[in-house]
Amino acid sequence: MVMWVFGYGSLVWNPGFAYDARLVGFVRDYRRVFYQGSTDHRGTPEFPGRTVTLEHQPGATCWGVAYKISREEDKQTALEYLEVREKQYDEKVYLDLYTDSSPKTPAVQNMMVYLATTNKEANVNYLGPASLEEMAKQIYLAVGPTGPNKEYLFKLEDALNKIGVVDEHVQDLANAVREYSSTMLS
Repeated sequence: MVMWVFGYGSLVWNPGFAYDARLVGFVRDYRRVFYQGSTDHRGTPEFPGRTVTLEHQPGATCWGVAYKISREEDKQTALEYLEVREKQYDEKVYLDLYTDSSPKTPAVQNMMVYLATTNKEANVNYLGPASLEEMAKQIYLAVGPTGPNKEYLFKLEDALNKIGVVDEHVQDLANAVREYSSTMLS
């Protein structure tokens, strides 16, 4: 049995596990938002960074990358790795992947997707929406064990550009962080 994992954040540019195939595509009725707090990678418990999660929104699409894992030992290793890496995401869902060549019929069915819910009991790091300026300032200032939060944002922006995707939320936030940065430097 083959396993598919969908990446819409750092998994797009840094999966961190062995895979057999990589497929660019999108999930339906979800949008990418910087609403999840990161206290273990791109921020600290005292000053969380912001990372992406998926928010249900009928009619929306979220582009990313699906990874196919076939070998049993690779699946086990990937699952163990992802359970640690994605531990601040409190829900695993199974969604279908569509591509430009298969906009009506899923190219992949039931691929695994980690997401962070708004349930503050299950997900203590959920930050939720904020103004673009507030999110930009937080992302600019936050640093965690994996590095600066702004690096995460810029790598996501670059990775999406490389697969031909412009995500308005990511682009607006990246531009706001650049603007905040130039204001801080002047």
